[in-house]
Amino acid sequence: MKFPRNARIFRGQLDAAPFVTVLFLLVIFLMLGTLVYTPGVRLQLPVADNLPGTDKPALSVAIDANGRYYFRNQLMAPGQLKTNLQQVVKLHAEPLTLVVQADKAVSYEQLLQLTLLARDAGIADAWLATMSRPFSVLDRKP
Repeated sequence: MKFPRNARIFRGQLDAAPFVTVLFLLVIFLMLGTLVYTPGVRLQLPVADNLPGTDKPALSVAIDANGRYYFRNQLMAPGQLKTNLQQVVKLHAEPLTLVVQADKAVSYEQLLQLTLLARDAGIADAWLATMSRPFSVLDRKP
């Protein structure tokens, strides 16, 4: 079976207007994308590799650079945090692990206060959350 060949190579000039329109739309979307508010607390976790995790049920508490506590996406005072942790501990039969998401600027004293507060609430184990280092092809070992 022979197909007819009607395709011709375009030899005219390209119109720049569609390309410029797409470029301007792209610029507008990028500019509007930077204005979008991302909810949450901005934390800079420390970077570490090859740290163990936990297989127990865990609770997360975040501490920002100003030393404020966040539990279940809500700002909490230390007393309020202790009562909420106690309530959660009562609901679980297994022992819970506290995962502390602390900013790099948080002092050791603030971390100690949080772990003591968690111990008073009935949580014995506390782990520090970290960010893993970005993987690079150069990091591979033969």
